[in-house]
Amino acid sequence: MTSRPRDTGAERLLRDLAPQVLGAVLRRFRDFGAAEDAVQEALVAAATQWPRDGVPDEPRAWLIQVASRRITDHVRSEAARRRREAFVVSLVPPEQQIALAADSDEAVEQDDTLALLFMCCHPALSTSSAIALTLRAVGGLTTAEIARAFLVPEATMAQRISRAKQTIKASGVPFQMPTSEERPTRLGAVLHVLYLIFNEGYTTSSGPALHRDDLSSEAIRLTRAVHALLPDDGEVAGLLALMLLTDARRAARTGPEGQLIPLADQDRRLWDQGAIAEGVALVTAALSRGSIGAYQVQAAIAAVHDEAARAEDTDWPQILALYDLLLGMSDNPMVALSHAIATAMVRGPEAGLELLRSLDADPRLQGHHRLDAARAHLLERAGDREAAIAHYRRAAGRTTNLPEQSYLLSQAARLCDARK
Repeated sequence: MTSRPRDTGAERLLRDLAPQVLGAVLRRFRDFGAAEDAVQEALVAAATQWPRDGVPDEPRAWLIQVASRRITDHVRSEAARRRREAFVVSLVPPEQQIALAADSDEAVEQDDTLALLFMCCHPALSTSSAIALTLRAVGGLTTAEIARAFLVPEATMAQRISRAKQTIKASGVPFQMPTSEERPTRLGAVLHVLYLIFNEGYTTSSGPALHRDDLSSEAIRLTRAVHALLPDDGEVAGLLALMLLTDARRAARTGPEGQLIPLADQDRRLWDQGAIAEGVALVTAALSRGSIGAYQVQAAIAAVHDEAARAEDTDWPQILALYDLLLGMSDNPMVALSHAIATAMVRGPEAGLELLRSLDADPRLQGHHRLDAARAHLLERAGDREAAIAHYRRAAGRTTNLPEQSYLLSQAARLCDARK
């Protein structure tokens, strides 16, 4: 046994290992719901025992063994119940039950996260269901977090995830990497999943911290794995570049007390120049191939920001041109919101506010704090302090991320002080 870890380190280790363990157990038992339940029990056992006894020398193997024991016990209990009640209700096909004890050490050592990622995104599921299920199984997000990412009620998302699990179970699709012919039908959902996991890590939807490094780092790790599998795919390269170029600013985004520091006020000396160089190289090579996708355009926008030595050096006309291009590719309301901000930076706040007014009727943005926050910023630039204060406060009331909330309230307080 190794020495006892700090709780935060143990929690991070468990989050990192969870999708790998789920993949290994799913490969062994072929039942998504039962495997997920068993892994959750193993994680609870680890969270209880490891802080007391220390982290095992092989934590992943420990979790797989505990989860396998849980699911094996469950299978045996089900078999006894079936005999008593004289009917067959099996979570695991009989031929697979026979093979439960036949797994080799090689299978235990294999990292099945990427296979699990592609399995969750197979064609039996709608894109939205595949994304939701993968966020839950691979990304480790809660149902509430996924619901906020999709801008739907939590109950709706819970039903969607439950149906997705049942569809996976009924489809009988083997737990393995898709063939080269199957890959294109799943890749779009896989990339969208990774994008959402990264975004949730970069700015969490709720809680006391601005970001969750474990999620954003896991998204980057998985995207690197997909890029290694498909090195010539421009959108895979574009997504990896976007993540690297965005994550490069992480150290400058918060102050000593965890407070949010907006892009314009960040100390750019803290930006990760190695990540920026890698991201720029990736997106440059991807764009040179001729077929341009949305992730590549977003990466190009991030590169323009990162290459500006000072906020005032930012090439906003180029960013606006890129958002014009992106807007033609995507119906995403957040893209339209960013386009409005870029328009304001080039053509003035009134032009941006006019575009924001056109977004008021979009049901996907109704009640979303980012619309109010953007409007407050542009109203302040336009000189309407009272309206800006009202929208800063409204935005603060609509976000459950505490650093964002504190920042928005401080902006309102600053304007209140300025009018005295």
